[in-house]
Amino acid sequence: MNQAIRSSWVVAAALFALILGSVTYVQFFAVDSLRTNDWNSRSLEQSYCNERGAILVGGQAIAQSVPSPADDSCKFTRKYVDPEVYAGLTGYYSKNFGSTALEASLDEPLTGQAPELFYDQISQILTGSQPKGSSVELTIDPKIQKLAYSMIPKGVTGSIVVMNPKTGAIIAMVSTPSYDTNLMASHNPNQVAKNFDQLTQSAQYKDFQQNGNMYGSAAYKRTYSPGSVFKLVDTAAALASGKYNKDSVLPNPARLNIPGDPVGLPNYVSGGCSARTQADFGFALEQSCNTPFAGIALDLGQQAITEQAAKFGFNDPNVNIANNSNVNTKAPTSKFPGGPGGQLGPAELARSAVGQQDVQATPLEVAMMTSAIANGGVQMKPNIIQGVRTPDLKPVTSFDFKPEVLRQSTTPEIAKQLTEWMTGVVDNGIAGGAKVPGIEVAGKTGTAETVTDIPDSSKNSWFTGFAPANDPQVVVSIMVQGQDILTSNTLTSPNAAKLIKAVLNK
Repeated sequence: MNQAIRSSWVVAAALFALILGSVTYVQFFAVDSLRTNDWNSRSLEQSYCNERGAILVGGQAIAQSVPSPADDSCKFTRKYVDPEVYAGLTGYYSKNFGSTALEASLDEPLTGQAPELFYDQISQILTGSQPKGSSVELTIDPKIQKLAYSMIPKGVTGSIVVMNPKTGAIIAMVSTPSYDTNLMASHNPNQVAKNFDQLTQSAQYKDFQQNGNMYGSAAYKRTYSPGSVFKLVDTAAALASGKYNKDSVLPNPARLNIPGDPVGLPNYVSGGCSARTQADFGFALEQSCNTPFAGIALDLGQQAITEQAAKFGFNDPNVNIANNSNVNTKAPTSKFPGGPGGQLGPAELARSAVGQQDVQATPLEVAMMTSAIANGGVQMKPNIIQGVRTPDLKPVTSFDFKPEVLRQSTTPEIAKQLTEWMTGVVDNGIAGGAKVPGIEVAGKTGTAETVTDIPDSSKNSWFTGFAPANDPQVVVSIMVQGQDILTSNTLTSPNAAKLIKAVLNK
């Protein structure tokens, strides 16, 4: 009998320990992952009708909670200002469909539930005041943001990123197609569901799910073939290898013969590459010649190019514009060599070296790579959060923007040499549209072409660069998709010049 009682007590104690352990795990260790889980609607239900904090740019609210009509089911309704301009940043806050982008990533400070706001929560409870969230100020410059958005014509898919290379602060980030986030803020579930279906299923938004802003700007949420802007990686790898220097002479054939590939790799035909059968780095970059850089990759090997790409941020799965780990503001991994991985054959490596094959990059990654060159080889962590203020306007210092070094991408000497050659691309090469009178601009263009049934549908046209070249203050990276070469030329380099001028004139 005593043995039976003893065994029962052991089982009961074990079950108690198991229950206590489970509760402890849920309450203390899994609380963050459970709260941010896409299937968990309890936190949204709990705080949905409270006064949520504002998202601010330049001190003005672009997302805020305003009093609802008297007959509404909630006291407050989310309202978005200039919604199409900022949709890719704010995302939406919806009872039906949850929240996306910054509305999701910054939910804790916006609802006042962040651990740093504990004493404010206690104060609200003791005073009996209604729960109220904190405001979040972004690093975005509203004038530059609106200017950038105006540069992508209606019906064109594109992205623009403007950054401070010395701090990593994002000055502007836009992408199209966009939408009115107010359509998702209604408290009428049937109307919101109808709006959602119209946004994602109509012919007007046939590529909205793929290129649109509903889950975060395509500027950081979507990857594209980077084309010739990747030649900056090849150049850095070549100089770092010690096998090449600023005076190296590179073979520049009209077509690169590749072992095992009967077709080979053609040179770029829209520039002046055909003028020389041999070229130095300056000329090859100015005219964006393909064969010299593919030849470099074949000479150095896949590992050398992959290692340099990683130093610029490729293959990094942890890039997040909100300086946290929330999936809603996390960028997909920019990839080299791309695809399922493994060893590339010579033809695949040659095509990858000019930013095609399976190489993928977000516009944000291209801006980060360019920023590293502009910043003497040091890549800063990208960030869009300037700071957080409580309802009584007290700053929450733990959220304050602090520039943070992410990695050393290349040496100061190589960065300086790249800058010199990139300046030549604008002054003497095919990026002449990026010239700004009185300011030395460094840049690189790129065009990635993939075979589809629709001409130009998968052509990505790029410009990335910075200024002033001798003391960089701003990086601009632009990508437009599916346009003919003449249209793309008007939407990339010339618009970069306008943005550079606007930022520097402020």
